[in-house]
Amino acid sequence: MPIPSEYQQATLQFERFMVDARDLAGLATTNMAWNMVVGVLYVFRRRLSVPQALRFAEVLPPVLRAIFVTSWAGELQGQPEPLPWLSREALTEEVRALRHEHNFSPPEAICAVAQALRRHVDLPAFERLLGQLPQEARDYWKI
Repeated sequence: MPIPSEYQQATLQFERFMVDARDLAGLATTNMAWNMVVGVLYVFRRRLSVPQALRFAEVLPPVLRAIFVTSWAGELQGQPEPLPWLSREALTEEVRALRHEHNFSPPEAICAVAQALRRHVDLPAFERLLGQLPQEARDYWKI
């Protein structure tokens, strides 16, 4: 069996995602968008159980999947239970707190990443997965 195209094209696919996230957030560079994307993924991950997070990771493109699970083991040791869902404003502040000295996330960071993500996933699979998660998780990815 040949290498699946999603893995052969992973870098190009990720670059396209980052350009979309950058543009949708109104940022100047993809470097500026990096902490925003990581923050949005980590803030979401902290509010899921391990099985929920693993199912979510399965619908992400390969590089975003890797980012989603990076540094997770250490986080799980200090936080065995999912964190509670907060207001959109509080979640955005949590996104902006990641590496805050180098974080350029705008107030609409979560929406910008959600919009970019929807352009780069299998949308029916993404929607099916969200349908299995709590309403707050579905709301997080609303545009």
